Amino acid sequence: MTVTISPAGATDRVAAYTERFAAFLTDEVEPLEADLDRQDVGSPWNPRLDEAGRMHPAVWEARREVQRRSAAAGLYNPHVPSGGGFCRAEMQHVEEFVYRHSGLGLGLAALGWTEGANPAIEHCSDAARSRWLEPLMAGEITAAFANTEISVGTDVLAMQTRARRDGSDWILDGTKAWITNAHFADVVQVTAVTEPGAGTRSLSMFLVDAGAPGFSRGRDIPTMLDDGLTGELHFDGVRVPAEDVVGEVGDGFALAMAWINWRRLCRGGMCAGWGEWLLARAIDRARERTSGGRPIAELQAVQHMLADMDADVYAARAASLQAQAELDAMPGGAFGVPLHADAPRLMSLVKVLNDEAFFRVADRAVQVHGGTGLRLGSPEEKLFRLARNLKIPAGTVEIQRNAIARGLLRRGQ
Repeated sequence: MTVTISPAGATDRVAAYTERFAAFLTDEVEPLEADLDRQDVGSPWNPRLDEAGRMHPAVWEARREVQRRSAAAGLYNPHVPSGGGFCRAEMQHVEEFVYRHSGLGLGLAALGWTEGANPAIEHCSDAARSRWLEPLMAGEITAAFANTEISVGTDVLAMQTRARRDGSDWILDGTKAWITNAHFADVVQVTAVTEPGAGTRSLSMFLVDAGAPGFSRGRDIPTMLDDGLTGELHFDGVRVPAEDVVGEVGDGFALAMAWINWRRLCRGGMCAGWGEWLLARAIDRARERTSGGRPIAELQAVQHMLADMDADVYAARAASLQAQAELDAMPGGAFGVPLHADAPRLMSLVKVLNDEAFFRVADRAVQVHGGTGLRLGSPEEKLFRLARNLKIPAGTVEIQRNAIARGLLRRGQ
């Protein structure tokens, strides 16, 4: 008797999606990548930067074209309820496929990322849905999530950005920093203090038009990713209409955590896909590279590195699928308000397991490639830097351990 094991989330619609995505990479993305190569503006993963330190406009526009085409093909938004409505276990399979088969190319832009729609923005008003959410899902505009401040990261409730009522509108003042897509966003999801001292009810979330008076883009913040996408945003008396409040006043903390938890859970597919890609490249390198007239794949030291890479990818992937299947089974799922009591522990497990496993995988990938792995601009060098970066955004690995411990200590109380 043959037994077929179907991992959580490997549904028929996931299979249909990945088949269509593979065709999209060949038919739509590859010609755009070839055109970008001819322009001598860098690559999608190592773009040239303009005089202000921002991503070269030709590279940005190539990404935007992929987003628009992906949205038109029905591939851009499987992760949001009004898009594909895939559950988190399904999305892990989708994300793994996208990262494994896109590598570091333009195909990564075909799946909605931080500049697209997200679980938090789904709580917007009908007016905001028409003005902001639907264009985001169509790839017509891009967004930024503005939560972090220059001296406030994990301690969200310590933020200084304020919003005060003025009639039915709100007036927003403050500065946000370390914001991805700060230089290009058309709409900004901003969390701000609306009721100081009210704990987790002290914050609200707003959608801010990047063309509004009082809004300005600040300096570029160069990071180790060197992609020209991170910067500051300034809000000086920006007027926000009532319909651009996301959810209810006081929901900002829960909505910000929904966005952050989404990025934490995306680590499962991202790190599995890129981990598998790096492992495949390392195997090829080990077979091709010779030392003493023999492939280095015959050296036990190299074999152990490949085995360790495989073990890390496999273990983190399996744990992520299990955790996301458990989250899908909870009332409200991964992004419910309020969350199930055990949800934060599971989401932190996904992030910390993948952040640390992927860092080890990227480190060994550089080692297997030797000198070529150290070359600036190589995929291994880029992903090593990216792997180190992952341990900080969306909550540091130390904060994830705190959340896991809190979840454990609550049990039985």
